[in-house]
This record gives sequence, C-alpha cells and structure tokens, in this order.
Amino acid sequence: MTLSKKIVIIGGGLTGLAAAYYLQKEKAEQNLSLDITLLEAGPKLGGKIQTVYRDGFIIERGPDSFLERKASAPNLAKELGLGSELVNNATGRSFVLVKGGLHPIPEGAVMGIPTKVKPFVANSMFSLTGKARAAADFVMPAKKVAGDQSLGHFFRRRLGNEVVENLIEPLLSGIYAGDIDQLSLMSTFPQFYEVEQKHGSLILGMKKSTPSSNQKHSVKKGIFQTFKSGLQTLVKTMEEHLTDTEIRKGIRVVSIQKEEHAYSLQLNNGESIAADSVIVTSPHLSVPAMFGEDPAFDYLKSMKATSVATVAMAFPKEAVSMDKEGTGFVVSRNSDYTITACTWTDKKWPHTAPEGKVLLRAYVGKAGEEAIVDQPDDVIVKAVLEDLQRIIHIEGEPDFYYVSRWKQAMPQYGLGHKERITEIKEAMTQQYPGVFLAGSSYEGIGLPDCIDQGIAAVKQTVFFLSKK
Repeated sequence: MTLSKKIVIIGGGLTGLAAAYYLQKEKAEQNLSLDITLLEAGPKLGGKIQTVYRDGFIIERGPDSFLERKASAPNLAKELGLGSELVNNATGRSFVLVKGGLHPIPEGAVMGIPTKVKPFVANSMFSLTGKARAAADFVMPAKKVAGDQSLGHFFRRRLGNEVVENLIEPLLSGIYAGDIDQLSLMSTFPQFYEVEQKHGSLILGMKKSTPSSNQKHSVKKGIFQTFKSGLQTLVKTMEEHLTDTEIRKGIRVVSIQKEEHAYSLQLNNGESIAADSVIVTSPHLSVPAMFGEDPAFDYLKSMKATSVATVAMAFPKEAVSMDKEGTGFVVSRNSDYTITACTWTDKKWPHTAPEGKVLLRAYVGKAGEEAIVDQPDDVIVKAVLEDLQRIIHIEGEPDFYYVSRWKQAMPQYGLGHKERITEIKEAMTQQYPGVFLAGSSYEGIGLPDCIDQGIAAVKQTVFFLSKK
C-alpha cells in the first residue's frame, strides 16, 4: 500500500472499538498507510456498556461481565494494561424460582444440562416423572438433523419438557431474552448438537467435555470476569489508546454509496466522506437503510430484537434479608412474576457495593413480555419490589435506583440465522467489496464475541486493501 487508504468504522460499541484498536495496531506493526475514522451516532462510545458510580457503588446499566474462557476479552484487557483490574465473580449458589420457591441449580449443571446424577435426582424442583424423562437421554440415540432446529425442540427431545421449562429455558432466556422455541440452536449453542452427535447422550457428553476440579481444598474461582472499577474502564481505556484514529461522536451514517473505486458515506450533518473500506458494526435494524433498502439485506429487516430493562436498587444491609445464601436467581416461565431474573450483585461482585450496603439488580422484559419496559420508572420499580418481596425480605424503599431501558437491543437469532448471515456476507463480497459486517446482531452477542468479530473484520479489511 503506497497511497494512504481510508477506512471508516461505523458504530462505537465494543465491536467498533475493537476493530479500531486492532486496525490501529496492524497499521503500526506492519507500517501500513491507513487513515482510520470511527463514527458513532450517540454522544459517547461503548454502546450498551455503561457504568454508574454513586456513593461508593459501581452499577452496570448494561452487561456486567464476560466469560473468562473466551480469551479475546481478558487478552485485550491485558494488552491495555488492565490485567491487574480484572476480577472474577464470587462463587455461590444460584437458584431458579419455580412454584413460588427458590430451588438451587443442581451442582454440575452446565447451561442447565445436568452432568452429576446425584444432585439432579435430589433436587426438589423436578418431579419423579420429570427426572425419569431426563434420564432417557442416557439411552436415546443421537438424531442427525439436516439444517437448523430450535433450542427448545433440541432440549425437549433430549431431556423433556420439565427440565427445559424449569431450568434450561430460564437460564438461556437470561442470555438472549428470547423464546427458546424460536431461537436457532446452530447460531447460539452449536456445541450441544456436536456433543450429541459425538457422544449420543447429552448428559454424558457434557460430563466428559466439562473440566472437573480435583482440588477439594482450593478456593473455587468464578467463570466470569469484570473490572474492579466497572466495565466502562475497558471503553475508557480503549478510547485513550485510539491516538491514531479520528473519533467522531454524534455522527450518523445515512447511506453508503458505491462509487467506481471507493465508497461515499452520507452523514446526517449533510457531510459526505470517502472510504476505501468500511466496517459496519451497527445493529441489524439500522443497516438496510444505509444500503438504500437493497434486497440483499431484507433478512435484517425481518430479524427480531427484544426490549429489556434492568432495575438496580441500593439498600442498607439491615433492610434486606434472605432465607437463601447465593448470588441470584432466574425465573421459570411458568411462574407468575414480572421479573425474569435478579442478581444479588453485592454477593456476586463484592467490590460493587460499600460496606453495610446491598445492591440488587432485577431484569424485566423478554420475547412476548416487553410491555413492562415502556412503563414509567416508578411503575417498573413498584412491580419489581412487589415480586422481590414475595421471595426475599425487604423493608422500606431503596436508597436510590436506576432503571435502564434497552429498546430492541437483544437480537434474536431465529431458525436459519447462521445461513442467512452467511448469504448476506457473500452478497456483500460481490456487491460491496471492502464493506464488512460485524457485531452482536450477527455472530455472537457476548462481549468476547463482539471483540472476535471486530478482529475478524480487521483481518478482512487489511487483506482486501492489500489486494487493491
């Protein structure tokens, strides 16, 4: 590359930030002649990552952590000099709210799939019939399925309705805020299908593929990580490192028009900028309009997204008492509650609350149950408190609370999602060479997934420009 190539990254969420960071890194390491611009429609970077600091509390309004085993997130943190800031969650019992009571998630369960027989058999949330039906997994042969299938269909076939509705569904809905009977197995958890094909029994297969600890006296470490000073630390530090990237906030891309050897981006302020390559990390619902409603992007217009809200509430320690010791619970779909889950945040993440205080974080809204998200703050808080007071003992009102609404923020990976995204990307290669799609709407919603997609887009961009 002898002439400077202009690259525009659309979207300043974690995917866009990762793309900018690793593109800038490639530029420096390979001595590339690149001009990098990051455009963000909102007033600040980070997307759903938002941390509030108040009276010694550290409160996450969006995601609160990431899986440590997905290496891209901790690796990025260490590259940024934040390794000493990483902290794992405290381990403790998690529960499912079923039939008005909190039942512990069986020891050894992986995403709701039991891998230890004794704790599962002893668990009171399942009937004898439900336990017997789940045991059929040991003898049921693997079933080859051409194409995709729903998470719900797959798990019901292997383990039966009761285990799915009381354990697997509330856990998976907590991740995707979706209907597992509509969510794609191959786009969310393809590893479960692979385990079935390899081992026949899902239970035995997960047992064999899940590492076990023989260190009886060691302190068990949580599988999630965050930063001592909140996830916004990552966003702030990444922005500080983007010294060779032009960052423009409050700028929205109206359209992307292909020209003879480049692209012209029309902005909402009337400006037009040229680009040799473009990385689009915007949510799927906003993408088709950028390409003039090109039919190649029709799937993105029909792809659903769920609205959710979180309610963080601070209390004096003496105002809250619990019969169960743990870090939180999820709610069975058969339970008559507005909330879908609650984290006892000061238990799971002790650094988030000052001494003598309690921090609770409840979740509302999922596919088919989104109306609550549009209610006023006081209505949502009242509904959440009424639900919580049926489960734990709360006296009085919270010292303060934060209601965070995320409208159409949880992309739903429906049946055939993986194939449709592949088709879109193949069409873009032909019609819009040098334009790449990445982000939580496409190939994974977790923070490490977003980082991985940003890295992949950088590799595609550099390769494309090297051939130009």
